[in-house]
Amino acid sequence: MGSLVVSVLTSLDGRYRGPGGDLSVLPFEDAFNDHNLKLLREADTMVYGAPWFRQNLGTWAATAADPTAADRDRAIADQVLRVENVVVSDGVELSDADPRFDATWVVSRAGAVDEVRRRKARGERRLMYRTSTTWRPFLEAGLVDELFVLVGAGLAGAGTALWDGPAVQGLTLLDATVLPGSQIVALHYDCTAPTVRGVSDGVLRRDRLDAEAAYSPARTPWTCGALRCSTRGMWDAGKPARR
Repeated sequence: MGSLVVSVLTSLDGRYRGPGGDLSVLPFEDAFNDHNLKLLREADTMVYGAPWFRQNLGTWAATAADPTAADRDRAIADQVLRVENVVVSDGVELSDADPRFDATWVVSRAGAVDEVRRRKARGERRLMYRTSTTWRPFLEAGLVDELFVLVGAGLAGAGTALWDGPAVQGLTLLDATVLPGSQIVALHYDCTAPTVRGVSDGVLRRDRLDAEAAYSPARTPWTCGALRCSTRGMWDAGKPARR
C-alpha cells in the first residue's frame, strides 16, 4: 500500500498564505527547501491544485535550465521534473508547452478521492504541498497518511487559514523538531486513524471509510495517457466526505 504525505508551511497564527494569496508575508527560511528536497526524494507523484501546478513546475523548470543555480536548488528541480503529476481541477487543460506534459494527469474534483485511492493501492507514494482546498477532501476521506506542518517564526496577521473544514481528531504526533539552521518547527503527524466531525452522523472514522470505500474501476472519470478530463462532478470541496 502506498501513502499520501502532505506538507505545508504556516505562520505562527496559522496562515499558509497572506491576503490575496501573498506568500511574501510567510516566514520562509532556507531550511524549508532542504525539508522539501528530502520529501521529494521519497515521492513518486506530486498532487497539485491547478494554480500551484503551473507555478511550481514553471519555477523549477527554469531553475533546471539555469547554469548558475545553486546545487541544492538544481537538486530540487531534478526531483520536481522526475515525478509524475496529478492535477485536481475541473477546468485546467494541458498543452505541449506545459512542463512534464507527458507525465501529468488531470482529474476532476469529483474523481480525485478515487484517483488517489487507486494510486495508493498500487503502492505509489504521493506528496502534496500548500492549499488545504485540494488536500482537505483526502484528509476527510481518510487518505492522508502523514502531515507535516512547518511553523515559522512570524505572524502573517491575515490571510488564508491552514484549515477551515470540520473538526478532525485522532492525529498522532510523531515528531517535533527544529529544522537545522532555522527557527522553523516541523510538526510531523500520523493521520491514519482520524475522527472527522461535522458529518451527518457526527463522526466518520478511517476504519469505516476503508471498509466501505473499495475502489471500483467503473467509477473513475478518466482515461490513461496525457489526460483531458471533461467529467464535471457535482462534488464540492466544502462538503464533508461521503459515507
